[in-house]
Amino acid sequence: MSHTEGKSTVKERADLALNDEFLRKAVKFTTERLRGGKLKAAADHGNWDDWRERGRQIRLHTIAHLDYYLTTFANNARANGVHVHFADTDVEAVKISLEIAAAKQAKTVVKSKSMVTEELHLNKALASIGVEAIETDLGEYIIQLADETPSHIIIPAIHKNRYQIAELLSKDAGETLAPDTTILAGYVRKKLREKFLEADIGMTGCNFAIAESGSMVLFENEGNARMVTTVPKTQITLMGMERIIPTWADLEVMATLLPRSATGQKLTVYMSGITGPRRDADADGPEEMHIIIVDNGRSQQLGDPEFQELLNCIRCGACLNACPVYRHIGGHAYGGTYSGPIGAVLTPALKKNVAEWDDIANASSLCGACYEACPVKIPLHDMLVSLRRRKVEAGHGDKIEAAGMKGFAAVLGNAKRFNAVLKLGRIGQKLVVRDGGIRLKVGPLKGWNTYRVAPSLPKASFRDGWKTLEQEIRHGLTEADPAIQARMADALAARGKKGGHHHG
Repeated sequence: MSHTEGKSTVKERADLALNDEFLRKAVKFTTERLRGGKLKAAADHGNWDDWRERGRQIRLHTIAHLDYYLTTFANNARANGVHVHFADTDVEAVKISLEIAAAKQAKTVVKSKSMVTEELHLNKALASIGVEAIETDLGEYIIQLADETPSHIIIPAIHKNRYQIAELLSKDAGETLAPDTTILAGYVRKKLREKFLEADIGMTGCNFAIAESGSMVLFENEGNARMVTTVPKTQITLMGMERIIPTWADLEVMATLLPRSATGQKLTVYMSGITGPRRDADADGPEEMHIIIVDNGRSQQLGDPEFQELLNCIRCGACLNACPVYRHIGGHAYGGTYSGPIGAVLTPALKKNVAEWDDIANASSLCGACYEACPVKIPLHDMLVSLRRRKVEAGHGDKIEAAGMKGFAAVLGNAKRFNAVLKLGRIGQKLVVRDGGIRLKVGPLKGWNTYRVAPSLPKASFRDGWKTLEQEIRHGLTEADPAIQARMADALAARGKKGGHHHG
């Protein structure tokens, strides 16, 4: 488990992350590289925003007709020989998976490309019935050895360097491995090859499911998903219910948007389309294939004007790479399976924003960088504001903050009160102002002044300055040419009549 997990609030976990200099440098370095790659790939593509809008329209249409496309997909997949299961909850999805494993008397499961299994905590559930689950994607394998959860949607071990990885793999190997990427990758490749050959079940996620043919599509860069889906006799695919697109033609748009947004690649290295289990003429593939379609809170967003677009997400991770908060605190500080801006919205939405998650929506600067980065234009910044509003409406708001805002409204709603408070503030600040700034770290000033200096109130406000400016203007008019004054007076009178007529 990561050292940033297990704390009760986002703020406490973020404080730990901010004090971890290595984590901050590692996350910043990788996210900047990914963000730069994405920007370059988008620029090279040319009409990027047109493709973003096309991707958005495909996702909007699909989610608006999700019941139709899910039924179409399930019927076509069953016609291809696939066992299709629907799971309303995480408990139900886990139960179905364990029943399949038990029926096959499985001892080992090799896994690839699945955030949904992380969401379900499926590895622990499999271990509870004596089944070993082995992550085969390199990053996932590393954090499995470290007993941690992914800290990024597409680069789960973003927070580790090759020296830490070498230490983990050396312990696993029982010998010292040099911190050289070729040597480390070679060790993992050799070990996983044995696991692929002996595994009873292959388990994957699903990037996109094609409704018109009942196929599922996987995007990857290592080739492990192909091993997972061809060598074991049984395959289980777990997919979020929103992962549908209508046709293969729509896949062209997604295959253009996702790799460029995720890593800056023009194309993913391996794109696998799987339509049913092995046929008689096939050289390889599973003898039996199961697809478990998982709801687990997703359907709660359907019909919600504020959150339905959340289901448009294609899990590229671009919003994480663009987010200034994620780039400072990493993924584990968010405390859930999904991190960054998408996690800050998705986790409370799936969990109905229960008290456990009511602070996660505050882990954002609302700068809108996530929206600009999103390949399907999900307005995550607007959703975060909506979550904050719902949090307050549900009674989870900070009572002191609420009282402070009421006081703020009372002061700003009355000019006399506002001026009186300004005068009192100028007198009171003399006790704390040093070198033109307030450095006191108490109360509401603590968070700000820990890293910055709060400005002091100026000796004269803008309103005070306006009085002087108004006198100067009047003095200038007095000295002006009488003819000019007359024309200005006529113009003002005409404007007054016009305004009076308008309001009448």
